[in-house]
Amino acid sequence: MYDGILPLYKPRGMTSHDAIYKLRKLLHMKRIGHTGTLDPDVDGVLPICLGRATRVAEYITNGIKAYEGTVALGTSTTTEDASGEIVSEKEVEKPIPREKVLTVLQGFLGERQQTPPMYSAVKVRGKRLYEYAREGIPVERPTRQIIIYTLQLRDEASSYMNKIPFEVVCGKGTYVRTLAVEIGEQLGYPAHLESLTRTVSGGYSLEDCYTFSDIEKAVETEKLQDLLAPIEKALQDFQKWIVSNEEESKIQNGAVLPLSEDLNFNNEPIAVYNRKGHCLALYQLHPQKEGFIKPMKVFSSAD
Repeated sequence: MYDGILPLYKPRGMTSHDAIYKLRKLLHMKRIGHTGTLDPDVDGVLPICLGRATRVAEYITNGIKAYEGTVALGTSTTTEDASGEIVSEKEVEKPIPREKVLTVLQGFLGERQQTPPMYSAVKVRGKRLYEYAREGIPVERPTRQIIIYTLQLRDEASSYMNKIPFEVVCGKGTYVRTLAVEIGEQLGYPAHLESLTRTVSGGYSLEDCYTFSDIEKAVETEKLQDLLAPIEKALQDFQKWIVSNEEESKIQNGAVLPLSEDLNFNNEPIAVYNRKGHCLALYQLHPQKEGFIKPMKVFSSAD
């Protein structure tokens, strides 16, 4: 069927699972996966893996993401976004100077701990947090290490009242809803995330994305494969090792190989390519046999 990575523009009002369900019906295939959940109220970039590309979904999910959003000051909600019920309110009585907002935003840069919201898909003891929240069951939420690379204002206003437009570049696992609440706390107000768009994910930007309408037209004209990026796109940041035809045959059979002096693993896997530019496998240092390497994943045509 189809193999490759499809950069989808997910509209608001649809869950990531809804998007997958719709694509399965449209493409008549089951082997489809997304690369990082987008909340129903969030639109933007959602790379979709089709066929063999589902084997590399995790490497896209682990990539850097960027968002544009708006913090609403003065009210907090149960879900930390506009869809929840109001929990607390505090009127913003005077403008907040731009310099103060920038100082607060700068304080979030770098690595830090974050506690995910109760209305999230994080699992605790086999259940999603949102399931506990809906049942009214209190549960301790695990903190996670996140990283914020940049956090900036999206306009040139000299001061702000109820709305703070921002853009953020962050690592895997960052809850921007929670970040919006934390920004409000630092400014002295309850807050929630009013709106959010994911602008970058897995090396794709909004400009790279296709709508469902685009995809439907491509299916009708039998040109969908033209919209797909190869699995190599997801592996482009890995060190590359190009092998001979003889070595290619061994690698496709999952062989354990002696470690070449030309390879420097640095605790990271290496992407193995044939001379045609196709990625054959990911290899890692062998955990038991010193001086040897073993396959993590083999991308055979039968995958």
